[in-house]
Amino acid sequence: MKVFDESKTDPKKEIIIKNARVHNLKNLSVAIPRNKCVVITGLSGSGKSSLAYDTLYAEGQRRYVESLSSYARQFLGRMAKPEVDYIKGISPAIAIEQKVRTHNPRSTVGTSTEIYDYIKLMFARIGKTYSPVSGKVVSRDEVSSVVDYILKFPVNTKVIICCPVNLHNGRSLKDQLSILMQQGFTRIAVNGETLTIEDALEQLAKLKQRKDINLIIDRVVINSDDENLAARLGDSVQTAFYEGHGSCTVKSELEGTSDSRQFSDRYERDGITFEEPSVNLFSFNNPYGACRTCEGFGSIIGIDEDLVVPDKSLSIFEEAIACWRGEKMSEWKDELVMHAYKFDFPIHKPFFQLKEAQRQLLWTGNKYFKGLNDFFKFVEEQAYKIQYRVMLSRYRGKTNCPDCRGTRLRSDAAYVQVAGKNIVEILTMPIDKVLEYYNKLQLEPYEMKICKRLLPEILNRLKYLDDVGLGYLTLHRASNSLSGGESQRINLATALGSSLVGSMYILDEPSVGLHPRDTHRLIKVLHHLRDMGNTVIIVEHDEDIIRNCDQVIDIGPEAGAHGGEVTFQGTCEEMIAEGESLTARYLNKDLVIENPAGRRPWRYSISVHGARENNLKNVTVSFPLNVLTVVTGVSGSGKTSLVKRVFYAALKKIHGGYSEKTGHYDRLDGDINRVTAVELVDQNPIGRSSRSNPVTYIKAYDDIRSLFADQQLSKVRGYKPGYFSFNIEGGRCEECQGDGFVKIEMQFMADIFLKCESCGGKRFKDEVLDVTWHDKNITEILDLTVDEAIEFFQHDTDKPGHDNKICDRLKPLADVGLGYVKLGQPSSTLSGGEAQRLKLAYFLSKGANESPTIFIFDEPTTGLHFHDINKLYKAFQALIEIGHTIIVIEHNMDIIKCADWIIDMGPEGGNAGGTVVCEGTPEDIVKSSKSYTGEFLKAKL
Repeated sequence: MKVFDESKTDPKKEIIIKNARVHNLKNLSVAIPRNKCVVITGLSGSGKSSLAYDTLYAEGQRRYVESLSSYARQFLGRMAKPEVDYIKGISPAIAIEQKVRTHNPRSTVGTSTEIYDYIKLMFARIGKTYSPVSGKVVSRDEVSSVVDYILKFPVNTKVIICCPVNLHNGRSLKDQLSILMQQGFTRIAVNGETLTIEDALEQLAKLKQRKDINLIIDRVVINSDDENLAARLGDSVQTAFYEGHGSCTVKSELEGTSDSRQFSDRYERDGITFEEPSVNLFSFNNPYGACRTCEGFGSIIGIDEDLVVPDKSLSIFEEAIACWRGEKMSEWKDELVMHAYKFDFPIHKPFFQLKEAQRQLLWTGNKYFKGLNDFFKFVEEQAYKIQYRVMLSRYRGKTNCPDCRGTRLRSDAAYVQVAGKNIVEILTMPIDKVLEYYNKLQLEPYEMKICKRLLPEILNRLKYLDDVGLGYLTLHRASNSLSGGESQRINLATALGSSLVGSMYILDEPSVGLHPRDTHRLIKVLHHLRDMGNTVIIVEHDEDIIRNCDQVIDIGPEAGAHGGEVTFQGTCEEMIAEGESLTARYLNKDLVIENPAGRRPWRYSISVHGARENNLKNVTVSFPLNVLTVVTGVSGSGKTSLVKRVFYAALKKIHGGYSEKTGHYDRLDGDINRVTAVELVDQNPIGRSSRSNPVTYIKAYDDIRSLFADQQLSKVRGYKPGYFSFNIEGGRCEECQGDGFVKIEMQFMADIFLKCESCGGKRFKDEVLDVTWHDKNITEILDLTVDEAIEFFQHDTDKPGHDNKICDRLKPLADVGLGYVKLGQPSSTLSGGEAQRLKLAYFLSKGANESPTIFIFDEPTTGLHFHDINKLYKAFQALIEIGHTIIVIEHNMDIIKCADWIIDMGPEGGNAGGTVVCEGTPEDIVKSSKSYTGEFLKAKL
C-alpha cells in the first residue's frame, strides 16, 4: 500500500489533496498521479463521491470561476471552498455524471453530441432536392448558366431570348402591351410568329384567343469576334427572368433547324415550388424547419389508443373499448354490434387479431356506425359538463405526430438527399449504420472540397459513440429517454470529440448499463482519453475496470461515519495481494456473494404476445409470478423496450393506472388477476428540489414533527407539527423559505447556491431550534445519517410512541444499504442508484400491507459495491417472501446468478437484437451456445 508522504509529493506529477474533511472524509490525504487512469472504489457511502466530486471537482470549478469576469467574482467571497487544507497540481476539471441532466423534450442524441449540427450543415451545403413526383433533381437556372448555354451554339446561329407576357395587378392585355411598348420593348411572339407590339394592339381580338404570347427581349447572331456579346446576353437573360417572373425561353435557328429550351430561376419542378436547402430547413428547434403540427416535439397531446383499448385480448363485443362501457356510452358500441354484419366486421374476434384496416375503421366509422373520432368530437362538444371533461382527460396522452411520424421535421426536408439518403433516414438509422454510411460516402470532388472540414467531425463523433457501446441508439432518440449510463457515455463521447488535453475527467460509474461483453470497449475509450494527456478519475465498482486501471484508491473501511479513510492506494495486483480491504477480499474471492440453495418453482405467469416496440421482433415471452426474474442481454438488445415500454405500460393501464405510451404488442394474458398493481422502481430522481429528501419520501418526517410538537416547550409556545416543517410558513426561515440556501442567478453560467446568511443553512428560525428531543433540535436530527438516526431514536423502545414508528420507517433504508445517507439530504443530490434504493426502501416499509404487486427494477446495482449487493438481494428476498414478484433489468452477474428465472435478450444490440435468445434458470442459460450472458455466468456458478 502506498502511504501519503507530503515530502515525496510533486505537484507537477501528482494531484495532492491534504486533509480533506468534506462530508464523512476524515482528514483524508492522497496524491493522485496525473495523466493516469485512477479508480476510486469502496462501499456505497464510504466517501468516494465526496473525494472525487465534492472535493476535487468543486475546487476545480471554483478555480475556473475565479478566472472569469468581475461580475462572477463578486460572489466568490461567499462561495464555500471545500473543507481541505490545500489541493495542489489540479487541472481544469470536467465532471461526467450518470444523471440524465436534461429534461428538455427538444434535446436528442444528435443535438447533445453536436453531430446533428454538422449533418445539417452538410445537407444545406451539398444536398440535392429531388421532386417527389418525377424523382428528378430540382435546380435553379442562373443567368451565367443560360449565357454559357447560348455561347455553345455554332457561329451564325440566330438566337431569340424571350419570356412569357404576364398581366400585372389585373391589367388587361392591351394595357400590359402598351406599358411594355413604353418601356422600350418592340416585339412579341405569338405561337412562333413575330409581331410588333403596335401590330399586336391592332389585332387584339385575335390575340385574346391565343395563350402562347411571349415578349421578345433580344435577338442576336452568335459571332465569336464580338467581345461584348457575353455582357449583352447576360443583360438580356436577366431582363427576361425579371419580366417573365422567373421564366426565360431561348430559341435557336441554324440552317433551317430550330430548337427551343425553357429556363427558370425559380426553385421548382413538376409544378411544385420547393424550399432551397438551408441550415434552418433541417432544424426542428427552429420554427422554419420544425413540423407545423407538433412544432418540433415529435409528439402531440391526443387520444391514446392504449388508454381507449387497455386490454387487447378482449373483443369489441366483450367491451374492449373502455370509453364505450357503461349504460349511456354503450349506445355507441351497440350501434356497431347491431350493424356489424352489414359490412362483415368481426365483433367477437379479440382486438389484437383485427387487421389494420379494421382497427382504422373503428376510428373513422362508416355509414352504419359512428367511430371513435366522432365519439371524442361529441365528448369535446360536451366539455362544458364536468363529467365529459373528466372523461376526455382519462383518454388523453402523448401520441406520435401524424404529420412527421415522430421525425420532428417538416415533410419537405426529406426531399433533400446526399448520396441517396435524406436526413430523416440518417436520423432514424442506428449510429453504427450511420457510421458505416459516412465511411463509404462517395462525393463529387467539389462536394468533397466543401465537406472536408465537416466529414472528419461527423466521423470522429460517430466513432466515439460506437466505441462506448452506443451504436444501437439513433440520432433522433430523445435525451430524456436515455438511462443514466447511456447519458453518461454520450457525455463521455462528446468530451472525446472535443479533443481536450491536460484536463481532469471525473466519471461516475461509466460502466452502468453495459453488458460485461462490452466493458472492454469502454476501457479502451478511457485509456484513449488518458493517452491524449488527461487525468481520468473514475468512481467505479466494476471488476473489469478496477483490474484494468493504472491505480486503485480504496475508500473505507465501511460506509458513512465508519468510512472516509484511504484503506489502500496502489495497483490492483498489489491490493489483491494485500487482501485487507473489502474490495480486495471480493476480488481475491475470500468473500463471495453466495449462490441460492435452489431456484423457486413457479406455476403462475403473465405473458406478452407479439411485442414489436423499437427493435423487438414479434416477441412472445412469459414473466413468472412470485419469483425473482432477471431480464438480461447486451446493451440495446431490447430489454427496456420489452419490460418498461410494453409489459409495464400495458399492465399499468389494465390495472387502471397511467403511464407513458404503450409499445406495440398484440395482447397480454395469463394470471393478470393474481396481481393488483405494478410498480416501476427506476433511477429517476424522487424529486428535483431541495425540499424532497429521504425522510419525507418514506413518510418518517411526519412522526418526527409530531414528536417535536409533543415536547413541553412546543406546547407552551403553541407550536404545532407544521412549525417543524420547512415547506410551510411558521417555523421555517423566511429569508431562504426553508431551503437553507439562496440562489444567485448567473449570466451565461449555472446558477450559484449560497448558504443563507439569516439562518446559517439551518432552515428554521432560532426560536424553533430551542425545542429539543434528547438534546438535539430539528436541524441536528435532519443532519443525522440513517444509521445514526436509528441508534438515536431507540430510546424507550419498550414504550409505544413516535420514536418507535420512526425506527420502523428508517430500518428499510438501512436494509437496502442507505444507512450512510443523511435524513435531510436533498433528493436532487442523490445518485440514480441511491434514488432507486430509496424507492425500494419505501416499498419495503409498506410491502407487508400491500396486496400482491409486481416490482420492476432497472439496474438496481448501480452505485453498489460487491458487499452492498448482498443487502440488495436480501431486500428482494423479503419482498418475494410476502407474496410479491420481482422483475429486474440487470447486467451484474452476481444478481443474475441469484435469479430464479432468466430471460436473455439479443443476440446483439439494435437491429441485430430484439429476440429472446434463451430463457430458463441460470443453469439452463449457461448451457446455451448463443448467449453472451451464459459465457460470463459460467464463472459465477
